[in-house]
This record gives sequence, structure tokens and C-alpha cells, in this order.
Amino acid sequence: DFKGIQVSTLGMGNMRLPSANPAVQNAPIDWPEAHKVIDYAYEHGVNYFDTAWVYNNGESERCLGECMKKHPRESFYLATKFHIDAQPDYKYVFEEQLKRLQTDYIDFYLIHCLLDGNYQKYLDSGAIDYFLEQKAKGRIRYLGFSSHASLETLRKFADHHAWDFGQLQINYYDWYYGSSQAEYKILEERNIPVIVMEPVRGGKLAALTENAGQILKSARPEWSHAKWALNFVRSLPAVLTTLSGMSNMDQVIENVASFSEEDSFGAKEQEVLKQACDIFQNDIKIPCTACRYCCEDCPMQINIPEYLKVYNAYKVNGSGALSALKDIDSTGKPSDCIGCGACTGHCPQNIKIPELIKELAELK
Repeated sequence: DFKGIQVSTLGMGNMRLPSANPAVQNAPIDWPEAHKVIDYAYEHGVNYFDTAWVYNNGESERCLGECMKKHPRESFYLATKFHIDAQPDYKYVFEEQLKRLQTDYIDFYLIHCLLDGNYQKYLDSGAIDYFLEQKAKGRIRYLGFSSHASLETLRKFADHHAWDFGQLQINYYDWYYGSSQAEYKILEERNIPVIVMEPVRGGKLAALTENAGQILKSARPEWSHAKWALNFVRSLPAVLTTLSGMSNMDQVIENVASFSEEDSFGAKEQEVLKQACDIFQNDIKIPCTACRYCCEDCPMQINIPEYLKVYNAYKVNGSGALSALKDIDSTGKPSDCIGCGACTGHCPQNIKIPELIKELAELK
């Protein structure tokens, strides 16, 4: 229940719709297949559909709007967003979004991707006041925001006015090793309902390492890794709906089935999940302490600890973390490594440094 309406506990994210050519980055959406996925979700109880101005260069909004126009407008809720760094003309963006989505109002409208770097831009632009005006006119039903900002910025923005909802990246990995638990509490303390994004952390929590996965399998053999992640988020009382970016029919069928079941998730399950998460963290990260013993005899003068730091970030966060490689102060680069092994002889942690540096060079 949300302000007198019923919102499905599973929401469909439309950022990863089926691609016309999965092998090509930024390929167009496969509209017929995307419509099948969206229709299946709708027909099986999902009524919250999330998109944004920037998704697929606007094609996500158009595809979703075309699909949903055949259903009664009052039977589903549309969510979309304004990103000031993508297109600062908020009046133009809003009017264009109504056209793309083929509707005369947006149910859930969000200030998109709040960051420390754009916080003041949003406040100074007049966008928030404008969207509040649109809400007063009934063209926006509920106004909220999505955040990737620091805790301090999130607190300030949450206190700007009485927001209807907030969207946060919450999953058990970030809950235990990141800041999502603190972010959640900031909204919970202000009675701001939470919409969850990245509950499976971009798919990483759907494929744990063997050691971590065995812990979960032993406890609940009938649950997939993804289901553990989704059930964790569902157990949080302030969560209104959980978004899943479903890109094929198998995913939407599995998620709908998971959310159709009333699974118990209490202290016992949380303890098991924390244990598996700790093992997963240890399995994927290199235990470098930055002692720099490895650097003394490196003939290529590679700043090994800094490169291993990026490697760890890559294992946790994916390829986007590799952008930090260019900022490392180092005479030698990973591609300069000759595999001499001088570093490994000095490493207290017995890290196989040449293998990792070679892998990093190939990733770059």
C-alpha cells in the first residue's frame, strides 16, 4: 500500500530491455521481444514500470510507451526521470517524456542520479519547483529522487521538502560492505518509502563464487543466488518496490515466480547470507595491504599496489572501475610487466602478482 494505491512489490526496470544485437554495445532495442517481456510482467501482476530520459537514448521510454498504450492507463504506474547533466532544459524534457510515453501524466517522477557533483545544480536550476508545480496540476502524481550521493548530500536532499519516495541502490553486498544500510536509514527515519535499484548488483549476486554459493545452497537448496538477493531486499520494511532490469523472458519468469511466493526471511537467513557474503568478498578480492615490498625490485617500476586496488574494484564493480587506470602515477604500466617474479618473492600475502598484472593489462 502506498498513499492509497497498491504497488507491486516487483517493479520492472526498462534499462536492459532485449537487444536487437546483444553482441553490439548500444544496439537498438528488439521491440517485439521487449513487448513480450513487458506484457508478461504486466499480465502476472507487475504494475510499476521504470524508465528514464537517458535509457537507450530515449528508446526505452518510447518502447515502453508504445507497449503500455494498449492497457487501461489506471492499471499501471509509469516512472521516469530527469537527469540535469543529460539535458538541463527540464521543461522540454518533461513535455517530451509525456509524448514518448504516450500519456498525459507520470505516476512516479524522479530527480535522476543525485550526486555530490550535481546536487547544487538541481537546487539552483528551478527544476524541483517546476516539477512540484506539475504535481500540483496532476501531471505528476508522486515526486521523488534516485541517489548515488554521499550520506551528507543525501541527508540534505532528503530534507529539501516532503518527498514522496526515494530510490536507492540496495543489495546485501552493499549493505554489508558499502553505504546502503546507512542510506536506507536516512530515508526510513524521514518516513520516505524506498524503491530499490540494483538488488542483484547488476547480476553479480546471481553468480557467486563456488565457496559462497555452497553456503546458500546448503541452507536453502531450492533458492537461486538471485532469489537470496531479492528476498533480502524484500525483508526490509521501508521498501515499497524492488526494480529488476529484466532483459529476457527467462529472467522475468523467474522474478515473477520469486515475488509470487511468500518466503520467510528472518534472522537465520540473514546470518547465512552474511556468511556467504563474507566468503564471496574474500574470494573475489586480492588481499593486498599496500606494503609496497613488491615495488622495490620491480625492473619496470610498476606501482603494483595501486594497480591491484583497481583490480579489486573491477572484481567488485565491473569494467567501469577500469577507468581509474589512467590516473595511476606509475612509471611502468601493466603491459610493461615481463613476468620476472621479483615481486612475488617479497609479497607477505603470497599474491600471484604477475598473473594479476597480466590479466589487468589484457582487460585494459
